[in-house]
Amino acid sequence: MSLPRIAVDAMGGDEGVRVMVEGAALARRRHDRFKFLLVGDEKRIAAALDTHPGMRGASEILHCEDVVGGDEKPTQALRRARTTSMGLTVNAVKKGDAGAAVSAGNTGALMAMSKLALRTLPGIDRPALAALMPTLGDNDVIMLDLGANTEADARNLVQFAIMGAAYSRIVNGLAEPRVRLLNIGTEETKGTDALRIAAAQLQAATGLALSFDGFVESDKINRGEVDVVVTDGFSGNIALKAIEGTARFVTDLLRSAFTSSLRSKIGFLVSRPATELLRHHLDPNNHNGAVFLGLNGVVVKSHGSASAAGVANAVAVAARLLEDELTHRISTDLAALGEARLRASHSGGEAK
Repeated sequence: MSLPRIAVDAMGGDEGVRVMVEGAALARRRHDRFKFLLVGDEKRIAAALDTHPGMRGASEILHCEDVVGGDEKPTQALRRARTTSMGLTVNAVKKGDAGAAVSAGNTGALMAMSKLALRTLPGIDRPALAALMPTLGDNDVIMLDLGANTEADARNLVQFAIMGAAYSRIVNGLAEPRVRLLNIGTEETKGTDALRIAAAQLQAATGLALSFDGFVESDKINRGEVDVVVTDGFSGNIALKAIEGTARFVTDLLRSAFTSSLRSKIGFLVSRPATELLRHHLDPNNHNGAVFLGLNGVVVKSHGSASAAGVANAVAVAARLLEDELTHRISTDLAALGEARLRASHSGGEAK
């Protein structure tokens, strides 16, 4: 089966062209059906391709020297969307020259450009940023929103739940992902009005391919007890940074403990298989590839500091979402929610 080619912003990220091209090449070695539109400085991309000859026949270069700065405001970046590598990468999806876009550049700018160029799906008010995080269970947990929307009302949270469940069915292969709203407690009376209203609407909805059972607290996010965690972008970004910081703290603490004495160093050698497994499990490159859900197209955000392996993972995420028609799944679930609300309205049982 052939896939639409993937547009890659080769200039984005901390290391730019070298890592982005190497990551795309690694992804293609794993999946030789991948084809690319590499957007950026033609000379630099061509030089990078010289070290990956297998990419030559699978890639086209779209020349562009202008780059969105890491600290550039989204409003400023939008004005240069037609001249920057990020803007042209997203525009390739809009024009149909590519099926998906991957960038490791400025997150706010990428969201702004993507929303303006691709627009949201019918029935979606705001796109949300979703990412995978490791758990103690068999599958990663999906969390959204992680920063695209600092505020979210009940309607937004319900839409985020539907989009997150559709994403989980694709990446984790779950028929009915377990969806929960992030809250300060699991009791029905806890939280804001928006959270309680969203919970009531999700509880009352029928025909959705998800399992909803109320709230989850932040200490349970990575326990493997939930598949999709839904929240606003403000709380979600804080929770994400806290989880990432704790993971770094644990690995640094172990490193310090294992090098504190000769006995500790011997202990490290004995426990090395376990510590290597832990390191692999917590490595963000193995979970790289956040997705802007709710757009008329697939846009994947790679972490700016991602390695080539991390970029390859982001490319694979984009291809998977294309292959499994993410936007179609979200639209289908939104239609089911609309029908459920219509039935509830006719019976007088819709949650307000």
